[in-house]
Amino acid sequence: MNFRWTVTTKVIIALLCTAVAFIGFMVKLPSGFHRIDKVLHAGFYFCAAAFFHLLFGVKSVWKHAIVFALLFLFGVGIEFAQESWNRWFHVRIHGRFDPEDIRANVKGLVLFTGVWLLWMAGMLLFRRGDEGGRGKTLGAERG
Repeated sequence: MNFRWTVTTKVIIALLCTAVAFIGFMVKLPSGFHRIDKVLHAGFYFCAAAFFHLLFGVKSVWKHAIVFALLFLFGVGIEFAQESWNRWFHVRIHGRFDPEDIRANVKGLVLFTGVWLLWMAGMLLFRRGDEGGRGKTLGAERG
């Protein structure tokens, strides 16, 4: 069975997930998580980048750069929103603007970039090893 989502469906899924992430980032973490806050930031942005790459089938460096930039801007926007939330609604729901959170976000994105580049290099090598339509991978015995 060959199942494909339309671009519209993918965009709707992306927007819904982004909205859920926004709401999640606007809520202050319980104190037990404060020790690993930066790890959670890096891990989330690594997973978010992987999610968007898989959802949209990102295979070009330019599309990767767009995903990277949009997630970076999302992270900066979240930090500004957290700072402003307390003033707008007169309810202390979150802390202050934290540049360390943005650094952790970037670490997650850079780590994913490294993994993605290795994956794409492997795919390129695999494709080159399959030239001629023989259907064999690199390292497979030639017969």
